[in-house]
Amino acid sequence: MGSSSRRKLTPEFEHDLIRDPRLGYEPTDGAEFVRCIEHGSPTPLERWHCHDEYELQLIVGARGRAFVGDHVGHFEPGHLVLTGPRLPHNWISTDLPPDGLGVRSLVIQFRDEPLRDGMRAIKELEEIRPLLERARRGIEFLGLSDSVRDRFHRIRRSHGLERFAEFAALLCLLNRCEDYRLLSSDQAIVAGPADARSAISRIVEYVNESYAETMSVADVAARVNMSESSFSRYFSKAADSTFTAFVNRVRVHKACQLLMHSDQQISSICYAVGFNNVANFNRRFREVKGMTPKEFRRQSMDRLGGDSPPGRQGQ
Repeated sequence: MGSSSRRKLTPEFEHDLIRDPRLGYEPTDGAEFVRCIEHGSPTPLERWHCHDEYELQLIVGARGRAFVGDHVGHFEPGHLVLTGPRLPHNWISTDLPPDGLGVRSLVIQFRDEPLRDGMRAIKELEEIRPLLERARRGIEFLGLSDSVRDRFHRIRRSHGLERFAEFAALLCLLNRCEDYRLLSSDQAIVAGPADARSAISRIVEYVNESYAETMSVADVAARVNMSESSFSRYFSKAADSTFTAFVNRVRVHKACQLLMHSDQQISSICYAVGFNNVANFNRRFREVKGMTPKEFRRQSMDRLGGDSPPGRQGQ
């Protein structure tokens, strides 16, 4: 079947021209820093998309499938996720009553640039920098849904400086939460002290550029003038991971992108991202994602809504 009959696999980019108040958006002039959305389901907003703003999504009704970057999971009332700029996402309801739901999601969107500008002038805003960095992968918060629901309505009712104060209180709440998990892969995330991140950045860059090639600990250690044992200890401390496990995560992340956004055969993707046989690819993929590549492709296609597009998604 020709490509013209297939639905687009890449995320739709959302912009102000399609933010219609009839879909649940606040009426604005497009200049507001914080935007509140309250919408039901089904809705045209349930689509695979991304945008320049951060988005905090609280599910208050329905259950369904959650898609954030290359994360595939489930949601139910109380599900709370912060996504960063340009991180694709979609929440698709699967248990709606016959007439749908009037309110399924409470959503807050806010822009990145004003916060970054504020950090340069207001020292206290620096506290949220780690939160914003983690949001690049999508953060699911646990145990905050009631507090965030209350804060959403307080923000929506307020204006001007009071609105910003309510929003700042929300950021404090999210920033102090220690019960969370990161959802999507990010092969560039390296834990550890700032000096370690700086020193190891060349290795991370090399892996991201050369993941499809044969890559041994000995070869990479030689590139940074270390013995193999010293390199292994250094990398494990800086990245909180063995080098081999890190490479496998990068390769699986690259495979996820191809599984979601192309119709290449799974066997072709296996070799394209640097694995030397399909059995090993399936094993490492399951270790990282908790499912096989075939299962991941099948489940990830649900992010588009409706039936899976034709092609090789089952191969």
